[in-house]
Amino acid sequence: MVTRPTPARGQWTAADVRGLGVITDVVTAGSVLDIGPTKTRELVRAGRFPVPVIRHGERYVVPVRGLLDLLGVSEGAVSG
Repeated sequence: MVTRPTPARGQWTAADVRGLGVITDVVTAGSVLDIGPTKTRELVRAGRFPVPVIRHGERYVVPVRGLLDLLGVSEGAVSG
């Protein structure tokens, strides 16, 4: 398995976000949006995270499509 380096908080490109797959964890989603881990968890617990969050058992996941929509990235966009 090849591991790519994770972009720094707030330095994600559309291609990086798409590369996450269908869902991601809330801390990674927060990083995409330039929100730190503590604030991300606080927003999720308060139901105020800016994209939909799904509780999956004991953890929360974020659909990547919601991140792309919030960032204004269309499905066909190819730019980084």
